[in-house]
Amino acid sequence: MTTGERIAQLRKDHSMTQPMLAEKMSVSQSTVTSWENDRRNVNNEDLIKLSSLFNVSTDYLLGKTNKKHYYDLTKKDENSIQRQLEKMIGDLSQGGPLAFSKDESEIDQETRELLIASLENSLRIAKIEAKKKFTPKKYRDE
Repeated sequence: MTTGERIAQLRKDHSMTQPMLAEKMSVSQSTVTSWENDRRNVNNEDLIKLSSLFNVSTDYLLGKTNKKHYYDLTKKDENSIQRQLEKMIGDLSQGGPLAFSKDESEIDQETRELLIASLENSLRIAKIEAKKKFTPKKYRDE
């Protein structure tokens, strides 16, 4: 995907028209059209404005990466989350340290599914927050 295609896609994802984007960027509509059709390169200043406006990295806009943010989860992160989740579910099922309650009754299927979804979301949030906090500044694309 080219820089122009990425700009057009992000503009559409944010429900913006070309004139709206042009106004926010303080450029003409023809400039936005030229960017989106790859007839004109985006200068560094406008590239930074676009990345800030759409909340993506400049590397993403330039096509150097498909990750919109440095803290996006990778396949390795996803696999790690799934392994942790499976271990937690196993502990829930066997009455381990994550047992749902002390009595012997089983939790119903709906509660179990909600609990698993909640655990998965919590693991994802924890992984993203750790990446935000512990990624060295030289590797951040802020």
